[in-house]
Amino acid sequence: MNLARLLKARADAGRPVRVGLIGAGKFGSMFLSQVRTTPGMHLLGIADLSAPRARAALERTGWDADAAVATSFDEALRTGRTMLTEDAGELIGADGLDVVVEATGSPAAGAAHALKAIEQGRHIVMVTVEADVLVGPLLAERARKAGVVYSMGSGDQPALVCEMVDWARTCGFRVVCAGKGTKYLPSFHKSTPDTIWSLYGLTPEQAALGGMNAQMFNSFADGTKSSIEMAAIANAADLKAPSDGLLFPPCGVDDLATILRPREAGGVLEHSGTVETVSSLERDGRPVFRDLRWGVYVTFEAEPGPRGDYARRCFKEYGVVTDSSGRYTALYRPYHLIGLELGVSVASAALRGEPTGTTEHFNADVVAVAKRPLKAGEVLDGEGGYTVWGKLLPAASSLARGALPIGLAHHMTLKRDLAEGETVGWADVDFTDSPIVRLRREMERTFAGVEKEAAE
Repeated sequence: MNLARLLKARADAGRPVRVGLIGAGKFGSMFLSQVRTTPGMHLLGIADLSAPRARAALERTGWDADAAVATSFDEALRTGRTMLTEDAGELIGADGLDVVVEATGSPAAGAAHALKAIEQGRHIVMVTVEADVLVGPLLAERARKAGVVYSMGSGDQPALVCEMVDWARTCGFRVVCAGKGTKYLPSFHKSTPDTIWSLYGLTPEQAALGGMNAQMFNSFADGTKSSIEMAAIANAADLKAPSDGLLFPPCGVDDLATILRPREAGGVLEHSGTVETVSSLERDGRPVFRDLRWGVYVTFEAEPGPRGDYARRCFKEYGVVTDSSGRYTALYRPYHLIGLELGVSVASAALRGEPTGTTEHFNADVVAVAKRPLKAGEVLDGEGGYTVWGKLLPAASSLARGALPIGLAHHMTLKRDLAEGETVGWADVDFTDSPIVRLRREMERTFAGVEKEAAE
């Protein structure tokens, strides 16, 4: 990719790419561990609600905080040190900053920070996928108009899947399905922060020692995070969402091309060109053989019909694993390194002006669904909580139902009782006007019409 060469040239010239990190949690900390050893990249500052927490993140990831921390952004710019602040706006506005990494995990904060970065002419690497799924098409459009890059974060599964989709299309293959693996059983949709650690084989005490957040980890188990990540992929790679949520079929790497093909060809997909998450568990709880729990994949096919015979023959000649027809095959990556890989996105944005995946469509949405019977007066607690989980739907279906996006389903009071499994609607909650609500409504008005016209 030549990014390392370009970074070295910037280092040799004394003009490193200057990056600001917002959010010093787990993802941000993983980036901190690698930016320290990346020539040509300078961590100009960290913004976190707690400056001591940001300093602790530096120390935990191998930094000598006493030597590394600056007392002002001017000093950081002159000396190559890092300024800590509790004001994200101060970081975004700092002289010399090239790229903002948004890693707060908050949809409202993520969107607000992205808008400020666009106003200041900074490139944005949006790690907060929840913000991207909620209003990403609008943020990306504003960034393009401002001449800056709005990018997914490499290392996270959506960006890696988009890279694989791009590879397949560049090679002239037809993308059939793309997605990731996870640990899933249908009962997990009811999981709460009180029950999550048993699903991971941990005690609450062990989780606490590891600094693991119960609600965040619960969002991975209850299906919400998978839905969010698949929506991000669908919207960036122009793929479709299943009509009634993810299937989570049990599937190992050797069976990707057999299971993740259209139903008419013997697979589980309702149509080609879609997203899906595969489970590392059989429905009876047994582990899937050669599972893809930590990885990503794309299934694809050569040109249909006789004109594709030569490519399909090449599949066989070079030992490519296919379905029984020889028509469908898959490429997969068994692991993703999350924030450890984030520097690829930072460098690509700053040095090439290219995103590692960017949202261009509103094909898919993630809606709030009741985990249990809910009563009027209860307050929703959002992603990974006790009340709702996020279900992937086509955006058109979400809008037609008036469904409440999972990214807004917190601190809202129910106006009526809801049955378990019922989709929460805007009409079912009391909500107040806010910048993120207005931004979401603008995104719906702007992109729902565009996608409808494109479909027609």
